[in-house]
Amino acid sequence: MGAGLIGKRHIERIVAQPRAMLAAVIDPSDAARDFAGLKGAAWFPTLAEATANAALDGIIIATPNELHTENALEAVLAGLPALIEKPIAHDAVAAETIVAAAEAAGVPILIGHHRRHNPMIKAVKRILDSGRMGKVLTAHGTFWVAKPVDYFDVHWRREAGGGPILINLVHDVDLFRYFFGEVDSVHAIQSDSTRGLAVEDTAVILLRFKSGVLATLNASDAIASPWSWELTAGENPAYPRQDQPCYQIGGTIGSLSIPQLVLWTSAAAPNWLEQLVEERVTFDAADPLAAQLNHFCDVISGKAGPLVSAREGLATLRVIEAIKSSARSGHTVLLNDAMAQGKPS
Repeated sequence: MGAGLIGKRHIERIVAQPRAMLAAVIDPSDAARDFAGLKGAAWFPTLAEATANAALDGIIIATPNELHTENALEAVLAGLPALIEKPIAHDAVAAETIVAAAEAAGVPILIGHHRRHNPMIKAVKRILDSGRMGKVLTAHGTFWVAKPVDYFDVHWRREAGGGPILINLVHDVDLFRYFFGEVDSVHAIQSDSTRGLAVEDTAVILLRFKSGVLATLNASDAIASPWSWELTAGENPAYPRQDQPCYQIGGTIGSLSIPQLVLWTSAAAPNWLEQLVEERVTFDAADPLAAQLNHFCDVISGKAGPLVSAREGLATLRVIEAIKSSARSGHTVLLNDAMAQGKPS
């Protein structure tokens, strides 16, 4: 549902997946109708027409963010397991509606934070859980890219919610939650000084996790740089790959750079005068979107619960909303039960 850039990437993987079949493309545009024809799939402008005329087992919702809630509730009403592209919804209140409806109906929802399906990320989690780094103290993530001028020809990318915090950092926040647990508080500042649009182009964020880990995220979509997940992880061949890190994680007896997975540890008691031991951790690489689709097949068939559930998507979105609230107000925002709506401290 939604045959835009990410929708087409999902469609290509469905076509290549032996366990799946592209039953229909649902999108009211003429371009989507023509694309469905190229793929030999049925085309429908609405989900209601698709369910009335085709046998569907599940649905991938890859429509614009502001349509996620309406589309997800349609899928729940139809009893269709859904994979919803990130973010789960345009705001936390809408996301709560999706969570409540899906849980009440017993319809599984998987959120498209596809990086969690990357074998490299799973390897990072194993290292963190193994204790090889000692007590993890801090982490840093960099998202510095230069988005071209024509990227902003799409109107919603120039409007509130179209900046790198919601579009890009939502992935990084989700991974940091996966690595370090729930966020306790955030403090953020942002700037729109480069383009003067209604969206930020640069942001710096401090995160305190309930586990005690302190983290920073530094983001800009107006910097010529090799330091971002997109340019270093090799997930999407559209981006020229750079052999540079985008995340660093520091512990009392070891540190880790990602995506290279270079682990630096002390051979004896940690001492900055002593040489560190360098180890490159290996893993079997795989396309995370393809792995996510395979997992979605398991979810549809009842073999597995969602790796990234609707509640997980909601929790990540709440952190993003707290970041935006902090950036607007200049206050630290606490994420606890009493302040889940992002009220400043």
